[in-house]
Amino acid sequence: MMEIENWMKQYCGAVRAAFGDRVRYIGLQGSRGRGEAGPDSDIDVVCILDSCSLQDLETYRAAVKDLPDRDKLCGFVSGTAELAAWDRGELFQFRRDTTDWCGRLADLLPPEEPGDARRALHQGACGLYHLCCHNFLHGRSREAVAEACKAAVFLLQAKLYAEQGLYCRRRSDLEQHLTGQDLEILQTAQALKAGECREDLTALTDRLFAWCRDVIGQQKAI
Repeated sequence: MMEIENWMKQYCGAVRAAFGDRVRYIGLQGSRGRGEAGPDSDIDVVCILDSCSLQDLETYRAAVKDLPDRDKLCGFVSGTAELAAWDRGELFQFRRDTTDWCGRLADLLPPEEPGDARRALHQGACGLYHLCCHNFLHGRSREAVAEACKAAVFLLQAKLYAEQGLYCRRRSDLEQHLTGQDLEILQTAQALKAGECREDLTALTDRLFAWCRDVIGQQKAI
């Protein structure tokens, strides 16, 4: 399996060679940042420059093209001004799922506000609700619902934080604090990831759609 520390050193070297002191921050997200990666997991890297243009993106592409496992590299690239003005709901998860590698992410983000977790939860549930409807009516893709269940795990983290003030970055820790529908959604996502879920499109959609509907209704009642 890839040694992520060595890979990140190569990545940082390549990006710094291309941009020099314009690099304000580098971090690692996703399963590799959490220590839960498998051999085929993506490498979700955050790279923040002093500013970001289309030419900068071209330079970035050229800088990383010869890195090992280039096909697994994805993530987030932006300028500092855009990041500082990013949607607060999205920043709730962003700040918690990023491991600092070069610099401190906290120095680039606005202070968190009490409603950020609920904003993240409400926005995310609305998006997944629409995805369930559209896919069930038009796309008919089981894979799309599986990806939606994966995305729902991040909403479960926001929901737990909004309700109890507790954030669990690792899925195994999160599972210990969930019950009812929330636990079912997490276990479904885990089973799908492991290739152990045999439920069809209708069953998966029904479970996720009902959960999203209830979450949206709960936010309206607050």
